[in-house]
Amino acid sequence: MNIGVFLSAADLSEQYTEPAREFGKLLGAGGHTLVWGGSDVGLMKVLADSVQEAGGRLVGVSVEFLQAKARAGADEMIVTPDLARRKAELLRLSDALVVMVGGTGTLDEATEILELKKHGLHAKPVVLLNSAGFYDGLELQLRRMDAEGFLPLPLSQLVYVAQDGADALAYLQEQL
Repeated sequence: MNIGVFLSAADLSEQYTEPAREFGKLLGAGGHTLVWGGSDVGLMKVLADSVQEAGGRLVGVSVEFLQAKARAGADEMIVTPDLARRKAELLRLSDALVVMVGGTGTLDEATEILELKKHGLHAKPVVLLNSAGFYDGLELQLRRMDAEGFLPLPLSQLVYVAQDGADALAYLQEQL
């Protein structure tokens, strides 16, 4: 599988780097390809290192203004002119999408992917990887949106919330 992952490029604590490392090992050992933002810094680097060390393939999708931070050792690196095209290219190249911990950029990517799925513009599985309870608040908000009729399809068809990488990968393998 080509698994697209949205996540932070920040240097983060072990409560977030260890789940990224574990998920990367699972992806690589399973022979999967990581499709990610292409950065060789922070959590993006931790994930890419783990995938590559476990034998997986790396396809980066960077953006012109971040090209200096792109991973030189990726199997493939695509550079887009702006963030909108970067998101579109990540979606195009991925069989499934996983949202890991991140800031406003990751949240933007997650909500756009969910919005596109909600409108039937893609049917790819989407997983929120809820490391250290990071997405507890977002999960609560999504459940409220579902319960109060803001979503045109059941939340269970829109996104799956996984507590760890093994759970996320098992779900994706069931879906594809």
